[in-house]
Amino acid sequence: MVHKNAINYCQDVVRRKLVDWESIFRSDLSKPITGVDLVVTVGGDGTLLQASHLMDDSVPVLGVNSDPTQSKEVEEFSDEFDATRSTGYLCGATTENFELVLDNILEGHMDPLKLSRMAINLNSQPISTYALNDILVAHSCPATVSRFSFRIESGDQPASPLINCRSSGLRVSTAAGSTAAMLSAGGHVMPILSRDLQYMVREPIAPASTISHLLHKFVRPDESMKIAWSCKYGLIYVDGSHVVYPIQHGDTIDVSSKAPVLNVFLPHLSHSSTSK
Repeated sequence: MVHKNAINYCQDVVRRKLVDWESIFRSDLSKPITGVDLVVTVGGDGTLLQASHLMDDSVPVLGVNSDPTQSKEVEEFSDEFDATRSTGYLCGATTENFELVLDNILEGHMDPLKLSRMAINLNSQPISTYALNDILVAHSCPATVSRFSFRIESGDQPASPLINCRSSGLRVSTAAGSTAAMLSAGGHVMPILSRDLQYMVREPIAPASTISHLLHKFVRPDESMKIAWSCKYGLIYVDGSHVVYPIQHGDTIDVSSKAPVLNVFLPHLSHSSTSK
């Protein structure tokens, strides 16, 4: 009900503006989003992520967190259950300030941030989906050991030794994604405008001491990460579990930050963010 009320409120606000607009349900998103001046997503980070997969760098997006976490409820029910709701890290507005933020955008008083995204090649062929948060390369069954190798390259030259792994998978995140699963796994929060990628081998099995420091590092904008998959089957999860690409033994995956940026309005970060 809270989410539905938020949608109705945002639509009422837009109706009062001198703009042409169209409402599309998340489940109906299927084609690239073009020919518009602004995309507004109402939901949480997942809604914005799904829209971002259909957007290039020509259209900015504003996310409205429809059901943000209420600190009073978290404190009140902490002994009974986790009352945390939507984090909305990528959402620049809530229903409380949506009209103000929208007016500032329409009047040209606000510029979007250019968030780095991740380009993915599978067997040298580009995947059409750019990752805004992260990718996870792993077996489809979490109880199955993933076997893979990787190294960092600069141009065509190795920038790290080849690392052979047995683990529960490999996660690679952008700066925006560094506050999500990467942080939960013990990673580092990156400056929001950083063009670096951060990677972490998940739960490595008996890594040699000589390579342990290479299991969690950064990939610079002029570098790429080359991954070779050595299990019979596996999956590339892009920004969660809804977008997946199957992989099999012998497949290679290249990831880099050489993808079109996503222009996102984030008023709460605009003045405090610096590039890395």
